[in-house]
Amino acid sequence: MTDCFFCQKLASICSIPKEELVWNFPNSIVLLGKWQFYKGYCVVVAKQHARELNSLSATIRHAYFDEMCLVAKAIEETFNPLKLNYELLGNQVPHLHWHLFPRYKNDPETLMPVWLRLDRADKNPEEHHTCSGATSEYEQTSNLLRECLKKLGAKENA
Repeated sequence: MTDCFFCQKLASICSIPKEELVWNFPNSIVLLGKWQFYKGYCVVVAKQHARELNSLSATIRHAYFDEMCLVAKAIEETFNPLKLNYELLGNQVPHLHWHLFPRYKNDPETLMPVWLRLDRADKNPEEHHTCSGATSEYEQTSNLLRECLKKLGAKENA
């Protein structure tokens, strides 16, 4: 689908910056999210374009879900969050993708969904800077997640 943001990214997977592309699974890719205030935040994008989970065959759906769970385990082992929030939305980008948001003890908005803060970050440069985190740490964060995924035995596409 040429007008789909994630299909376009998947079509040019080789050009995704190394610090953004954490892992290339058989059924999904893992992207480091830009909102690294939530250190380790990742997006797990299905390789097959579908709007809904039930549109995938049972085999691909289960494999995609297993890959997402492995990423969650890597985030937990690497960054030890207090809680990990899983979100599968798609109302803005109708292509299956999981948002994995680690939530930490020092989170100033523990009772609020992350989307409220990120909406403010889109409108306020100071909040944007805070929520983006230090871009100098993106590569280190990706590398730590890759190391953990390898240790966990994650399958990788060449």
